[in-house]
Amino acid sequence: MLKLVLIVGALLIAVPTAATENNDKKALLALHQEILDAHKNIGLEAWLDKGVAPYVSANRGVISYPSVEDRKTRFRSYIGSTTFIYYRDMVPPIVRVSTDGTLGWVIVQVQAQGVRAGKNYSFQSAWIELYEKRAGQWVNIGNVSNFKPNETN
Repeated sequence: MLKLVLIVGALLIAVPTAATENNDKKALLALHQEILDAHKNIGLEAWLDKGVAPYVSANRGVISYPSVEDRKTRFRSYIGSTTFIYYRDMVPPIVRVSTDGTLGWVIVQVQAQGVRAGKNYSFQSAWIELYEKRAGQWVNIGNVSNFKPNETN
């Protein structure tokens, strides 16, 4: 009987509750908002400091594993040459958390308009942000993205 109680107890601890899943989804949406804000140079450095390794990126037909420093350098250069008028979700993000509560992902579709290198700049993009829970905190471990072709860029 004690063995059965221990097994049931272990299962209850391992299965996230609806409240936990809801909190995780809220946390993942907040992290997505940080990405939107970082593109507008709001909280950029704090967001960049959250970078972790290993990280995987699938973008423009290439899979890569950029280091934290490479991602910081690339993003600072991009933001430094771009001023966004807006950078926003086109549809509500789709948020999912794995059954065991250790992995999460956010699927988004955004539109942006601004000025980059002195020229009007606009695009639509969709991507999947990949997250892993480490020491009780969600960290961004990857991204799969694509851009809708835009004749004005």
